[in-house]
Amino acid sequence: MDKICDVTGCNEKSFQTVPADLAKKVFSLKDDKTKVHLCKTHYKEYKKNTKKERETQRLDW
Repeated sequence: MDKICDVTGCNEKSFQTVPADLAKKVFSLKDDKTKVHLCKTHYKEYKKNTKKERETQRLDW
């Protein structure tokens, strides 16, 4: 079964899975999960809008 995008109102096929805490800052989501599925379009938007947070997390490793 193909997963679908977890962004409210989107029914596209899932492209990438990302942490929900960062995705919630950008989108309103259908469910309350720890990881969410995003379609290609929403994944690009997610990457653009969470760049600073993701860079900070990488520095914490």
